[in-house]
Amino acid sequence: MNIYHPPTLHQLAMQGLLRNEALAISSLDCMPIMLFPPLFEEAFKGRHTKILKAMVAAWPFPCLPVGALMKTPEVETLQAVLHGIDMLLTQKARPRRCKLQVLDLRNVHQDFWDVWAGREDEAHSEDSGRGNQVVKSLHTNALWQPLKVVTDLNLCFHLQEHQICLLQWAQQRKGSVQLCCLKMQICDFPVETIMAVLDTFQPHYIEELEIITIKTLSSPNSIAYCLGQMRNLHKCHLSLNALFTESESTEMCLQKLLTQFSKLNCLQHLYLNGVYFSTDNVKQLCRCLMTPLESLSITLCHLSLSDFKFLSQCPRLCQLKHLHLSRMELSMSHPRGLRRLLENAADTLQTLELKRCSLEDSHLSVLLPALSQCSQLTKVNFCDNDFSSAALKDLLQCMANLNQLAVELYPAPLECYDNPYNILVDRFAQLCLELRGIVMAKRQPKTMAFATTICIECCQRCVYDMETKLCPCWQ
Repeated sequence: MNIYHPPTLHQLAMQGLLRNEALAISSLDCMPIMLFPPLFEEAFKGRHTKILKAMVAAWPFPCLPVGALMKTPEVETLQAVLHGIDMLLTQKARPRRCKLQVLDLRNVHQDFWDVWAGREDEAHSEDSGRGNQVVKSLHTNALWQPLKVVTDLNLCFHLQEHQICLLQWAQQRKGSVQLCCLKMQICDFPVETIMAVLDTFQPHYIEELEIITIKTLSSPNSIAYCLGQMRNLHKCHLSLNALFTESESTEMCLQKLLTQFSKLNCLQHLYLNGVYFSTDNVKQLCRCLMTPLESLSITLCHLSLSDFKFLSQCPRLCQLKHLHLSRMELSMSHPRGLRRLLENAADTLQTLELKRCSLEDSHLSVLLPALSQCSQLTKVNFCDNDFSSAALKDLLQCMANLNQLAVELYPAPLECYDNPYNILVDRFAQLCLELRGIVMAKRQPKTMAFATTICIECCQRCVYDMETKLCPCWQ
């Protein structure tokens, strides 16, 4: 039997206002404050753009977290919100009830809408706690500052329509609104676009930056200058595979970029991909780091013996929690510097990835004493290295003593192949079962897998994790 739940007076009032836009807009001056959030949410869902525009200009709270409502960003509703800001900016005096200080376009603060809609017991946004803290700091002394617009940007390959709308609006409002981007990701855009975006948003608000480009950087000095202005940056990911110009050498460009790290007093996580290094560059990087790093990731780079010496002697790398080195070749001498780096961070290191580093049995024997000291490790990845079954047995006997490990990824032993690309399927299953047994004799592994090299035909791997999973070519 279906039970009929008649709408409440509150719901009927909102429905009536949404049906009569003129009445809704004229009522804002005397509307109870508690009606603003639910009416705004319903107007947003129903794309009542005129009501949205008027409500933004009359918003009676310090923060309008509209980003939490933009699950699928739509240009029409975004434009209505921005036009509401324009209306507010053009008024000589703010409306009596308007207290708006921060327009938050990030997908946080879902709890704000849940509380006003009576859904406070439902799941909240993961970032809501951090978001509340950020916005609280952003509108400190806001009565003496321009209105702030807070956003995150994820620009990958091409600009979407709502992103074009926001960026064009932001470029035109730089003088009247404080534009704050906390997380900025720019992937595969020309340097002119990158610079235009960086120039639009005030750099000292950026906390996380990721720039990935394979374009030739005709003005690396500009990128370096912008980086040096990001004094609150704590996460930096640079993938600059084409860091060169016709007039300047690659090394000089990188030197100018690395010098800026001396200005980053909040940096905790550094990711460098495909960046050309000389020994002087690595030495300079170690000298310019001003704070202890929690994460260091270097991929697709050539590091020499001297580079590892400088890294192992850098005091800012002694508290690493995450060390990722991949897609590089290590000579016989390198593991000694890497071993010292692991020993320095043994008390704090939680994740270690040495993937596709051309490591061999002789390298592994050098690293094992240091690995045995890393008691806080929760994840290791040694895939795509060339280890024999005997060397893997030594490694797993070491790993078996590390009780915090939750994820363990190892390469299939060399004995599983009769040439670099031909897998002996039965041998693969037998050896992996034996290797897994070494760990199971001391503890129960959580996630543990052995993986072959990538198949050149289907670009997939054969994987053993309690059972054999073959790539399509070997099934």
